[in-house]
Amino acid sequence: MKKIKFNNIISLFKDKSISFKSDIDVSDTFSKLTSVKKASSNDLSFFSNIKYLNDLKKTDAKACLINEYHSKYLPLNCKPIIVEDPYLTLALISQLFNQSTLISNGKISNQIFRHDNSKIKSNVQIDSFTYIDDNTEIMENVIIKANCKIGPNVQIHKNCIIHDNVTISDAIVMENCEIKSGARIGGSGFGFEEKSKKKIFHNGNVVIMNNCTIGANTTIDKAVFDSTIVGEYSQIDNLVQIAHNVELGKHSILAAQVGIAGSTKVGDYIKIGGQSGIAGHLEIGKNVTIAGKSGVTKNLADGSIVAGFPAKDIKEWKKDIIKIRKINDIK
Repeated sequence: MKKIKFNNIISLFKDKSISFKSDIDVSDTFSKLTSVKKASSNDLSFFSNIKYLNDLKKTDAKACLINEYHSKYLPLNCKPIIVEDPYLTLALISQLFNQSTLISNGKISNQIFRHDNSKIKSNVQIDSFTYIDDNTEIMENVIIKANCKIGPNVQIHKNCIIHDNVTISDAIVMENCEIKSGARIGGSGFGFEEKSKKKIFHNGNVVIMNNCTIGANTTIDKAVFDSTIVGEYSQIDNLVQIAHNVELGKHSILAAQVGIAGSTKVGDYIKIGGQSGIAGHLEIGKNVTIAGKSGVTKNLADGSIVAGFPAKDIKEWKKDIIKIRKINDIK
């Protein structure tokens, strides 16, 4: 079990410019990072949701990441580490406790195929049965796991992790991205002339900006002419479909089974709940929240919060639900 000294946490705080208050000794150690309910006497925990207040009052944790107001509820056995945003701090500290950090071993298996017109930079790991196709460039410190198909016409930039059974073609993947198992990036989109059913060939690409995560079995189709774009720091869950020509803003969060139809433009900092769908050729503003299982059929202004099908302002949707329940009660 990996033990973390409080001094290591302090160093991370300084590196990330996080202000904190605590009287924990710098040499103290923590066995793991876990919830207030499951923590034991040598664990570090966190508190950011009021619904777990009763668990906080009874926690056995050695210390807790917590804001100043809620620290008064801690039992005497648990020392506070007071920070402004405990959940953000948790996210940053979690890397210290991570048991499965992947670092390139710099080895390229002799059971791969590599096209003559491909370029592979230093300290790249490529595992067995992977196919590196024409006009593909793989930058430093990249990891490509087994059974992948990379290319043609692909750039994978520094420090990316490509998990097993991924297919990437006609795409640029920028630095520090992670693409999980079974994802399909850069395939031809769903396009044809409606009457004749003549296929429209897609000759564009996909661009995934820095620091994105693409979930398992997610598909992102290439554009017809230009680029399908995933903005930096976007987090895309498993089984998501992003169609051709979509432009997804930075810091987007898409839960599982979301579908975005072609040529829709989505603003920065959007949050889309699971199993929601967005129709094609729409404009979705910044800071929009779309509740799970919603169907978006029209443009949404900045800051909108919507739910239902067709999606509407969430306050109106809640009123409709109450009306329906009252009608059902009368019946």
